[in-house]
Amino acid sequence: MATIRLTKEFSFEAAHSLEGYDGACREIHGHSYRLFVTIKGEPSTDECDPKQGMVMDFGLLKRIVGEQIISQFDHSFIVRRTEQGEQLRCLLDGIYSNIVMVDYQPTCENMLSDFAERLLESLPDDVELYSLRLHETASSYAEWYASDNL
Repeated sequence: MATIRLTKEFSFEAAHSLEGYDGACREIHGHSYRLFVTIKGEPSTDECDPKQGMVMDFGLLKRIVGEQIISQFDHSFIVRRTEQGEQLRCLLDGIYSNIVMVDYQPTCENMLSDFAERLLESLPDDVELYSLRLHETASSYAEWYASDNL
């Protein structure tokens, strides 16, 4: 049977703060993120399987990515968990409810690593996470490949 890759695109809006950064992006700013999730596997050949011919139901992939990433990060303010980040959270807490504290500088690259870990723990055993691509802007993106992270 052939190995097939499936890709589904997701989008979410989020703002972040890059603490200590020395460029214009040190200011609080937001992005319209586009996330491409690619999985790899073999289509089911079981004639009794309602998913025969599929590597994975796109609806299941949508549910997993939705639960692990989109529901948490969409319309959020992403802040690094530091003393300064905690002060910022305390200042905004009560005014804004979706402040996501992370243990890393919330760059596109670090967010991809976080997303990969979340998905690796959540995907069914019979499919592999092949790659992730996160667009921060229309012309700028970062990529994560499983083969680079063995």
